[in-house]
Amino acid sequence: MIHELLLALSGYPGTIFTWNKRTGLQVSQDLPFLHPSETSVLNRLCKLGSDYIRFTEFIEQHTGHVHPQEHHTSQPSQTGLHGIYLRAFCTGLDSMLQPYRQALLDLEQEFLGDPHLTISHVNYKLDQFQLLFPSVMVVVETIKSQKIHGCQILETVYKHSCGGLPPVRMALEKILAVCHGVMYKQLAAWMLHGLLLDQSEEFFVKQGPSAGGAAANQEEEEEDLGLGGLSGKQLRELQDLRLIEEENMLAPSLQQFSLRAEMLPSYIPIRVAEKILFVGESVQMFENHNHSPSRAGSILKHQEDMFAAELHRLKQQPLFSLVDFENLIDRIRSTVAEHLWTLMVEEADLLEQLKIIKDFYLLGRGELYQVFIDLAQHMLKTPPTAVTEHDVNVAFQQAAHKVLLDDDNLLPLLHLTVDYQGKDSKATPPQDTSPREVPPTGWAALGLAYKVQWPLHILFTPAVLEKYNVVFRYLLSVRRVQSQLQHCWALQMQRKHLKSSQTDAVKWRLRNHMAFLIDNLQYYLQVDVLESQFSQLLQQINSTRDFESIRLAHDHFLSNLLAQSFILLKPVFHCLNEILELCHNFCSLVSQTVASLDDRGAAQLDLLVKGFRRQSSLLFKILSSVRNHQINSDLAQLLLRLDYNKYYTQAGGTLGR
Repeated sequence: MIHELLLALSGYPGTIFTWNKRTGLQVSQDLPFLHPSETSVLNRLCKLGSDYIRFTEFIEQHTGHVHPQEHHTSQPSQTGLHGIYLRAFCTGLDSMLQPYRQALLDLEQEFLGDPHLTISHVNYKLDQFQLLFPSVMVVVETIKSQKIHGCQILETVYKHSCGGLPPVRMALEKILAVCHGVMYKQLAAWMLHGLLLDQSEEFFVKQGPSAGGAAANQEEEEEDLGLGGLSGKQLRELQDLRLIEEENMLAPSLQQFSLRAEMLPSYIPIRVAEKILFVGESVQMFENHNHSPSRAGSILKHQEDMFAAELHRLKQQPLFSLVDFENLIDRIRSTVAEHLWTLMVEEADLLEQLKIIKDFYLLGRGELYQVFIDLAQHMLKTPPTAVTEHDVNVAFQQAAHKVLLDDDNLLPLLHLTVDYQGKDSKATPPQDTSPREVPPTGWAALGLAYKVQWPLHILFTPAVLEKYNVVFRYLLSVRRVQSQLQHCWALQMQRKHLKSSQTDAVKWRLRNHMAFLIDNLQYYLQVDVLESQFSQLLQQINSTRDFESIRLAHDHFLSNLLAQSFILLKPVFHCLNEILELCHNFCSLVSQTVASLDDRGAAQLDLLVKGFRRQSSLLFKILSSVRNHQINSDLAQLLLRLDYNKYYTQAGGTLGR
C-alpha cells in the first residue's frame, strides 16, 4: 500500500487511492483493514497528491512540458489563457515541484531499505508541503478564474508572495524570478533595439495611443522623476500632448507608443515605466531612420552590450530590487536623453527651428503678414473654394519677396492651407466637429503647414503644429482687425477737410476707442505673452542637456501661449472674438461709405456702438472681477495694458460712449 500511496502522490492513482475530478484524490472506502485515524492521515496526504495532480495538469495544459499521466489526458485550453508570461509561470511552478518529487524518490529509497517504516513517516517527510501547496494553488486558481494575463501575472504572484509564511514566500519569489526573466528580455529588446516583442499584448508598453487607462494615485502623480522637478503627472501631460491625433504624413517612420497601465505591476512606479517608454520610443525612431546613420550614430553611444549585460545581471538576481532596476533605467534614459539633446540642439539647430515657428506661426515677421493681409484680403473675405489655397500661397510668396524674404531653403517648407467643404477629410483639423461647418470666410479656414525635418518631428508632432495653428489664426485675426482700423484712420485723415456731421463724430470716436482696445490687446499678446514666454523657453533649453526637459519646457511654452492668449478661457475668448467681429463690421461700414452715413448706415453704426459698449463693458467686468479675486495674473496684465491711464475705469468700464 505504501508504494500505491507514493504512486498516487506522484500523480498516478489506482484502486486504493482513487481520483475524482471534483473531490480529488481519496482513500477508497472499501478497505476494512484501515483504522479511521489511518484514513484521516492518508486523506491528509491525498490533499498533497490532489494539488500536485492539478499543478501538473495546469502546467501540461499551458506548456505540454510535463510527463503525461493516464488519468488526465491533455485537453485543449478551454480557458483562453496563453502567453509567454503564463509559460514562464508554469516553468517556475514546475521547478517548485521538483523538491516534492525528490522527496517522494527519497521516501521510496527509505521504504526499500526499511519496510517497517509507517505512514506517519511519510506524513512527517511531506509535512513541509502542507502549507506550500494550498497557498500556491490559490495563485493558480486566481490566474485561471480571473484569466490573469501577461504582466498581470507578475502582480498576482508578487501580492501572494508578501505573506508571512517563509516557505510560501521563497517558493513564489522563485516563480516570480522566472517570470521576470521574460520581462527583462522584453525590456532589452524594447530599450536597446526599439523592438516591441509582444504578440499576445502582455507587456506594459503598447503601440498606439493611450486608452486612458487606470489613473495612478495622487502620491504617484507627484513623485519627482529627477528631471529638474518633473513629476509623473507632468510627464503624463507631456505624453498627452505628444499624442499623434492623425497620421503623420511628414514622418511616416514615427510610430506612437503608450503605456498599458493595467499591465504595469504595482512595484514598478509609473515614473519608471514612463522612462522605459521614452527610451524605447527614441531608440525605435533611430532604428527606423536609416538615411543618415553615420550622422546620427548610435543613440545609446554604442553601449548596448554593456546595458544588455547589466539587464542580464538583474535578471540573475533572486529578488527584484527596485533601486537597482531604476538606477539602470535612469542610466539608459540619461544616455538617450543627452544624445537626443545633442542631436536636436546642436545638429538639427532647434533654436533656429523655434525662431522659424515664432516668425511664421506666431507672427514674429509682422511686416510679412502686413503685406500678406493686404494682398489676400479680397481672396479670403468670401467662403473658400478649391482654388483659394493656391491663390493665397501665391500671395504669400509675393509678400515674402516684397519684404525681401527670399530664403530658398525655408519657403518651400511652409505652405498655407485652406479648409473648404468637400476637401479631403485628412485635412480636417483634429478638433473640428463633425459634420463640418462651412467656414464663413477664407480667414476662418486658413492654416499654416510646416514640413518638419527629422528628428524634430518628435517634438513638433501634427498635434503640436495644430495647436500652433490655433494660435496662428487668432493672432492673425487680431493683426487683420488692427490693420483695418489703421486703414480707417487713413480714410479719416483724407476726409478731415470735408464738412463733418454729428454722425461722423460718433463714427471716428468709436474707431478711436476700438483702436485703443485692439492696439493694447496686440501689445499684450506680442510683448507680455509671446516675447516673455519665448525668452523663458530659450533660457530653459540653454540650461539643460536633457531632451525630456526640453520637451517639457516646449510643452509648457505652448500651454502658456494657449492660456495667456485666453484661447482656453472661453468667456474672455468669446468676448474678444465678439469685439473683433464688431471692429471688422465697423471697418466694412466705413470703407463702403465715402460720404456721410445715410439713415441706414447711421442705424448700423448705432448698433455697432451699442454692441461695442456692451462687449467692452463685459470685458472690463470679467477682467476686474478676476483682478479683485487675484485669480489670474494674465487677465490682470491685460487689464493693466487696457487701463494703464485709468481711462477705461473713468469711462465706467465702457468704451464707445
